[in-house]
Amino acid sequence: MKVLRDTWLIFQRHILLMVRSPLWVFLGIAQPVVFLVLFAPLLKPAIGSATMLDAYRVYVPGMLVALAIGGGLYVGFGLLGDLANGSIERARVTTVSRVALLLGRALRDVVTVLVQSLIITLLSLPFGLIINIGTILLGYAILALITLGAAAISYGIAIKVSNPNVLGQVINNLAMPLMLLSGTLLPLALAPLWLRTIANYNPFYWAVTAMRELYTGNPGNHIVGSLVFCGAVVVAAVAWSANLFARSVK
Repeated sequence: MKVLRDTWLIFQRHILLMVRSPLWVFLGIAQPVVFLVLFAPLLKPAIGSATMLDAYRVYVPGMLVALAIGGGLYVGFGLLGDLANGSIERARVTTVSRVALLLGRALRDVVTVLVQSLIITLLSLPFGLIINIGTILLGYAILALITLGAAAISYGIAIKVSNPNVLGQVINNLAMPLMLLSGTLLPLALAPLWLRTIANYNPFYWAVTAMRELYTGNPGNHIVGSLVFCGAVVVAAVAWSANLFARSVK
């Protein structure tokens, strides 16, 4: 119970900081909005869709997953900043659980990505995207798992490398193949067989496919698979990063 209470306290603190500086939440959607306007129309001839609605049903879910992956993997820089300015050190002398210091931050990251995803979804409506509330809620549950797992991985790597320059290289080298092998921008149905075979072992590929099934109104097995695989990533990543955080922040 102490871990849960401490996690809630840390989460509230970081949410308050986010509310006081909301600009960076909107800056996080700048690039996705540009892609929404400039890249999505290119998908219509590329995938042979009959209408722009079909193109946006393919592109928007993939873009939201890309936002969740990127929004989670790059949060480690914030942790390094807090370690450098001493805020983590000040929290260390309190009785707050070391695991809660990590989980509270990660849950803040989840909320940030969900807010950004909601904004992008609303901005997509004028382009013809039509979805229902049930689809949004289930899709956002998948996005929450992706963000939580990616954030935990990012925090773990940040603790291991302790250098922003090295962290940037590691995260870039990790994020790019994960996104390419998940089909966030282009459906992997357009890819050769060997690439689709490799993608089947990428949990985020299952998430992208599940999101597209939801947004087209044809839910399938990928939805259950994405929840299982992304949930497994969350459990493993949180356990790994929490262990590193507890050992490094004594």
